[in-house]
Amino acid sequence: MSVLFQPIRFREVEMRNRIIVSPMCQYSATDDGFPTDWHLVHLGARAVGGAGMVMAEATAVSPEGRISPWDLGIWSDAHAEAYRRITSFIAQQGAVPAMQLAHAGRKASTHRPWQGGKPVGPDNHGWSPVVAPSAIPYNEGYPVPHEMTLVEVRQLVDDFAAAARRAASAGFRAVEVHAAHGYLLHEFLSPLSNLRDDEYGGTFERRTRVVVEVARAVREAFPAELPVFVRLSASEYVDGGWEIDQSVTLAGMLKDAGIDLIDASSGGNLPHQRLQAYPGYQVPFARAIRERAHIATGAVGLITAPQQAEAIVAGGDADVVLLAREMLRDPNWPLRAAHALRAEITWPVQYERARF
Repeated sequence: MSVLFQPIRFREVEMRNRIIVSPMCQYSATDDGFPTDWHLVHLGARAVGGAGMVMAEATAVSPEGRISPWDLGIWSDAHAEAYRRITSFIAQQGAVPAMQLAHAGRKASTHRPWQGGKPVGPDNHGWSPVVAPSAIPYNEGYPVPHEMTLVEVRQLVDDFAAAARRAASAGFRAVEVHAAHGYLLHEFLSPLSNLRDDEYGGTFERRTRVVVEVARAVREAFPAELPVFVRLSASEYVDGGWEIDQSVTLAGMLKDAGIDLIDASSGGNLPHQRLQAYPGYQVPFARAIRERAHIATGAVGLITAPQQAEAIVAGGDADVVLLAREMLRDPNWPLRAAHALRAEITWPVQYERARF
């Protein structure tokens, strides 16, 4: 019997299987952060395709928190209203609608990838300044960010909490706090991007403070019966940077804060990272956090084959798998995986004639 296709429950939310559509930026929102028909079709198609949870892309908690001027946002009640037809459709197809809450920090205000992905200023739909824990640019050609004041850091916590409340009102049944890939919360964690000497910098306890505060605030703001996840970059692949032992310790702190799952990714904060990507290269991070911090984890990164995903969850490496590029290539991957693993599932009635 396939473990991948056994239901799993987080609080009062049950997923029909252990497959999550990973949050993937589409750079297709309006220039004020509202979803478009693209998001309805993109996310809805993957719910039809059989995923257990469909997670919307990194969604900014404030206007300056967007990666690009065409990213999704949820900094107003009007944004929440705009997502309701998307969450309703996803739920109607049997999947759990989820949203990743994010702030891009010093990597904000950039162009779309297919337009070069470089920083853009106010003369080209962007904004200035971008913000960070310390005034250290991400890379050559990136602007020097504004070092956040204590008032701004505390406002950030409030922004995440307000976004979580709006996500719930929009019909999302799970949220994920994005603290990975070199975006703002990850920037606070790393001793290479956070050189502050106040209560949010210096020691491990102070560098992790804002992530724990955001996690607690989101947990308090989001309905108690619904789960909250956190995505971490478990390693930066740079000497002297954030690494797996620190991730394990933080994961335990996040569990104490009421977080239900750690989405274990890696890298993204430093351009000189030494990363070797291969199928399942991040799975050991998920296993280490699961075993040592005693919290549920999600594995992500070059997971493409049904048998590979089955082995990850059946072998105890992680509780769920998150697929990104493979879901872009094949929105119906879960249906194909069920056939390959001989799992009995319910197909969309509209597709029954094409059933394997």
